[in-house]
Amino acid sequence: MSRICQDLDTEVALFRDRSLSHTAFPYVFVDATYCKARVNHRAVSQAVVIATGVCADGRREILGFDVGDSEDGAFWTAFLRSLPSRGLAGVRLLISDAHTGLVGAVRSVFIGAAWQRCRVHFVRNVLARVPKGSAEMVAATIRTAFAQPDAATVRSQLQTVAGMLGRQFPQVESMLRETAEDVTAFVDFPVAHWRKIWSTDEIVKAGRG
Repeated sequence: MSRICQDLDTEVALFRDRSLSHTAFPYVFVDATYCKARVNHRAVSQAVVIATGVCADGRREILGFDVGDSEDGAFWTAFLRSLPSRGLAGVRLLISDAHTGLVGAVRSVFIGAAWQRCRVHFVRNVLARVPKGSAEMVAATIRTAFAQPDAATVRSQLQTVAGMLGRQFPQVESMLRETAEDVTAFVDFPVAHWRKIWSTDEIVKAGRG
């Protein structure tokens, strides 16, 4: 058994340390799954973080993974820095949820790249602040912004939606206006790519398929 574990450790280390210089990855998805782990004899919540790259022809590749404290900015910075140190290049957009410390790490490590806040996770955060009976209406109204055909209309519709919902839910209006730039970063990229880059859920679905 120990020999098997050693062999697995070697395989994992080779995978985690392999070069990423074989192609450019314009889109990088960062997703975290939470699990319980024992640290210093205590059960704590840890994040299993996976970075997935998408190259120009649509092929996906797991770039790296790690386990750590998702609330720790230093953890995110170290994880993200490990990717270009292995040759990752050509990143134009990173897509993730708004984990504490992650956004700052993205902007310090991938200077010049944009950040897309996961649309699906953001809408869930919004719905957590409205009565359950209104959730479907609010979600459908927000989705109208993402159904628009071009960048200018997406952004203007989101502002219109914010005003409409704000009459009944002022907090929702504030959230939409404050995060408008981050949840619409995808519109600066080809329209044909939009549905694949506005949410980390697209990577999860691909993995299940």
